[in-house]
Amino acid sequence: MVTRAEAEASLKAAPWLQRLETQKLLLVLEGAEGRTRAVGGSVRDTLMAHARGNPDLDIATELTPGEVVARASAAGIAAYPTGIDHGTVTLKLGDETAEVTTLREDVETDGRHAVVRFGTDWVRDAERRDFTMNALYAGMDGTLFDPLGGLEDCLHARVRFIGDPDRRIAEDRLRVYRFFRFSASHGGERFDAAGLAACRLAAGTLASLSAERVGAEMLKLLAAPRVATTFRVMSEAGILELFEAAVGSLAAYETIAPTPQRSGRLALIVAASDADTLQTRWRLSNDTMGTARQTLAAAILLEHGGFHEAVYRYGKVVHDAVAVAAALNGWTEDAVSEAHLRLEGTLVPSFPVSGADLVGLGFKPGPRLGAELNRLERLWIESGFALDRQTLLDGMQH
Repeated sequence: MVTRAEAEASLKAAPWLQRLETQKLLLVLEGAEGRTRAVGGSVRDTLMAHARGNPDLDIATELTPGEVVARASAAGIAAYPTGIDHGTVTLKLGDETAEVTTLREDVETDGRHAVVRFGTDWVRDAERRDFTMNALYAGMDGTLFDPLGGLEDCLHARVRFIGDPDRRIAEDRLRVYRFFRFSASHGGERFDAAGLAACRLAAGTLASLSAERVGAEMLKLLAAPRVATTFRVMSEAGILELFEAAVGSLAAYETIAPTPQRSGRLALIVAASDADTLQTRWRLSNDTMGTARQTLAAAILLEHGGFHEAVYRYGKVVHDAVAVAAALNGWTEDAVSEAHLRLEGTLVPSFPVSGADLVGLGFKPGPRLGAELNRLERLWIESGFALDRQTLLDGMQH
């Protein structure tokens, strides 16, 4: 475990904080006087030694949004009022982009949106956040400001709501999903008892959340190193409708896949549910669902020995599809190794016949030509790509 001294030293030396652009942004916003600090994920992940190449930069400040814009503009820093009503201004300096938000406190909440009041009280700003590990601030010299004891929770990988979990969830019900997401990504799939009890209690109140917000959280969760236990606990708590078969295959997948993929996990969930319903419920993009569907289709082909077709049709996802097929069908380690060896030995040439070839031999453009082209392609795949162009054309059905 990282010690307190090591964590605080790593924050002072953090490359993202020492960047000239970061230092200039903080200096322009009176960071040297303690009026502006970095906050959130970049601070948390540095303290927890979570590797992040170029973390998003979030900044908290006592300055009002108008003052932020004025100071940035005077210093030649581009400013965009991306969330001005809630105190957020996006600043861009060179390759650095930062979201700068004025200290605030919630005046009124309805479980989805909050009415906020700007202020200069750092403790009140911390108290309105979700988890203690997200209420950590760093001055421009790397000095940690920890008003709520979040560092200890970081060091022990504890995802703990700030104050009363029920109240935090009532302020924004998406925090139920965030609790599970952070418990998977930063808590080792261990769940704070009070937080979990509050999430169970709130399970029946989540229907008002937009599909976009829920889907965004679920996609982040699916990218965590381990998620199977989290999905099981969410299902038992009534947060998700997930078949036991899906939970089991997710757990198996994580023991098989060298690096579990979001698309592979989605493929396993789709295998036990309805893809269209899932896409609507989480408002997933066609690209995201398309990759998951292709991974599942490749896995089904591999299950039935269709290695050549799997490589030919789904080459980009076929290696992950091995782990998906293994998870769905209980393959042994030897079977997984054999599948990878077969894939490595499968080279896919280009299909040697085109529609123009068939037109040249008397076919008219239309459904009949397409059907014949598909039939020849099928023969070519089943031959292990051995049939050449002339052999295929000689076997045409006019």
